[in-house]
Amino acid sequence: MRLIVFSLTLFMAGAMLGSACADQGIPDKYPESVLYDRPQEVIPGVWSSIGATAPPTYENSGHNNNLSFIITDEGVVVVNAGACYKLAEALHAEIRQITDQPVKFVILENGQGHAALGSNYWRQQGVPIIAHVDAAREIEEGAFALMERMKGYNKDKAEGTEVVVPDIAFEDKYVIELGGVRIETLYLGPGHSPGDIQIWLPQTRLAISGDMAFHKRLLPILEHTDTVAWLETLDKFAALEPDLIIPGHGGPTNLAEVTKYTKDYLIYLRAKIRELIDNGGTLKDAYKVDQSPFAHLDTFKELAGRNAGRVFEQMEFE
Repeated sequence: MRLIVFSLTLFMAGAMLGSACADQGIPDKYPESVLYDRPQEVIPGVWSSIGATAPPTYENSGHNNNLSFIITDEGVVVVNAGACYKLAEALHAEIRQITDQPVKFVILENGQGHAALGSNYWRQQGVPIIAHVDAAREIEEGAFALMERMKGYNKDKAEGTEVVVPDIAFEDKYVIELGGVRIETLYLGPGHSPGDIQIWLPQTRLAISGDMAFHKRLLPILEHTDTVAWLETLDKFAALEPDLIIPGHGGPTNLAEVTKYTKDYLIYLRAKIRELIDNGGTLKDAYKVDQSPFAHLDTFKELAGRNAGRVFEQMEFE
């Protein structure tokens, strides 16, 4: 029965989520909660509260990434602490409605605010926080900037939030065996942010990709993003051959979809910028390169030009 349920879930994810266009309206789906949307069961025992495919705002409380959790017979593992104390508290309330099992670990997909700033709530519950060493370093060194940005959009919803450094920092792999479930926390290589990690459940072949893979919204290329290294990491991720993926942004889907909106986008943009450079184009020209095949994605307006400019600056001296 478990296999049948899993297969049906996979089919629906591929058939429905994969073909749908992103909603440019981006309405709040759970107005009675600071969470953008209530958790959904992706496969038996694995849940995710899917965030808005939009920039962080007061309306979505900074819940514009996916907050996931894995329920076992011996406890719960949460993936992403949330963007603030109140979001973490709200997620915990939802978990308590679903299971009596206690939260045993919180894993941060990277050191960005929407992954990490809810950590002090979980610390108060006695839950250890796990992250890659690079993410832990980013949190520690960028604490002031993370808090100020979050306070800027979250205003009164920032109340209670404090920056805390992860309790456990690993380099390549951290494995949790809990209630008969093996949870592998992997660092496969650079992504779009320092310390981007992936959660791999080999028994069900489900991956929580973190911000290494995107769906239904345009990915951001940051000033420290190495797009060549990111493409290599995506190849390592694909080698896992996941049946189902909870991406960093957007709903549960399959490898073909995250490839289309992550790897294929990076390849497309790099090719456009290479053509521009070879023809003597300038940084000013880069902001205007044609990215129309991806214009239907949420955050396109906010990110497309900036992405092109940063790729130009990286590739100009490759």
